[in-house]
Amino acid sequence: MGKHESAHIVWDWNGTLFHDNDAIIGATNAASAELGLAPITLDQYRALYCVPVPKFYERLMGRLPTEAEWEVMDVIFHRYYAEHRVRCGLTEGAAELLAGWRSAGRSQSLLSMYVHDELVPLVRGFGIEPHFVRVEGRVGPSGGSKAEHMVRHLRQLADVRPGRTVVIGDAADDAVAARAAGAKAVLYTGGSHGRASLEEAGVPVVDSLAEAVEEAERLVA
Repeated sequence: MGKHESAHIVWDWNGTLFHDNDAIIGATNAASAELGLAPITLDQYRALYCVPVPKFYERLMGRLPTEAEWEVMDVIFHRYYAEHRVRCGLTEGAAELLAGWRSAGRSQSLLSMYVHDELVPLVRGFGIEPHFVRVEGRVGPSGGSKAEHMVRHLRQLADVRPGRTVVIGDAADDAVAARAAGAKAVLYTGGSHGRASLEEAGVPVVDSLAEAVEEAERLVA
């Protein structure tokens, strides 16, 4: 058996495996319009986006939204996103990469901050659920960091060592989460962050999921 046998990938969903940029930008602009803000482009979103999400809206508004404003914007965002995600698909090559990693005898899981009860049927609908040893979405309030969820996620996986784990995601927070859990990270430029902001995280940054998997293999070699 190869030395990669125990290597594990934790995949992000939105903006990584799921190419949902159009739905995300549309939902963000719909939520922002509630407060009279002008719409933004994908490039502007990538330059400004951060976690926790209220801080992102502070960059747009010049102030933090009030609790009441945040609640309204969050509802609008998720309603719009749910309506428009149906037009989105998997990122190019994602299904093949998942199948290849699994067929090589390596494990992988999915951890997303998208609500769990909506994530699972969405993943199942693409026919990729069998590739994962665990599919986990968010339970509870939205807007926070993935770090504590990542720590818990890895603790719940049998025979997975954090030191042999690579988190692949599209946001700087994925690198923060990986670090908190003792794992490595590779960041992908096709989602929520531009390359410049991702490079500030101090981990490898790539332009395709194929490159991300190659880098993951290198990191656990």
